[in-house]
Amino acid sequence: MNPGRRARLLIVWLVFVVLVGAVILIERTDLMAPEGDHEGHGGHEEREVRMLMPAPLAQLTAVEIGHAGALHRFERDANGVWFYHTHDGVESEENHEHQADDAFTQRIDLALAAFGRTRIERDFVLDRDAEAYGIASPDMIILVYGSGSEQPLAQYTIGDLAPDTFSRYVQAAGHDEVVTIPNYQITNLLDLIAAVTGQSG
Repeated sequence: MNPGRRARLLIVWLVFVVLVGAVILIERTDLMAPEGDHEGHGGHEEREVRMLMPAPLAQLTAVEIGHAGALHRFERDANGVWFYHTHDGVESEENHEHQADDAFTQRIDLALAAFGRTRIERDFVLDRDAEAYGIASPDMIILVYGSGSEQPLAQYTIGDLAPDTFSRYVQAAGHDEVVTIPNYQITNLLDLIAAVTGQSG
């Protein structure tokens, strides 16, 4: 074999061996890295996720939504099944109804389960007029209840759409900050109210 050709072949093999060694070293380093260092410190981001609700949905017994001058209450029965609690404005037991058919139950469960997973996106110190966020005269207020107490675990004032139109301003009672959540969560609740009250749209 030509000496020059043999030298070139030797160089190619040396480069190949070096590349293989580098790949093996990178893979071993990646495998030995602590869990959570992958995917741009995904584990760290996971710990920073903040949920809107004060407790898991399984621990809640009722959700009240005040919207457009009407109160809509969703409750769990003794079997843990969600139903829509209606009344005609007269405070008597005989005027209350429990809508607990399968179609409503499933829809309520899905909508509230989704709302129970609502994540806080951003937060802002309330250092300017509440009107800027739409929380001074809100069109919607949400209260959530747990077992063993007639007082709500949390109350949320739902404000305006954020400028990006994908987020909604929300303030929890007792907090001096305004946060944003995905607007589709509020849309889902409005759709649920429309469904259980027989409204269109």
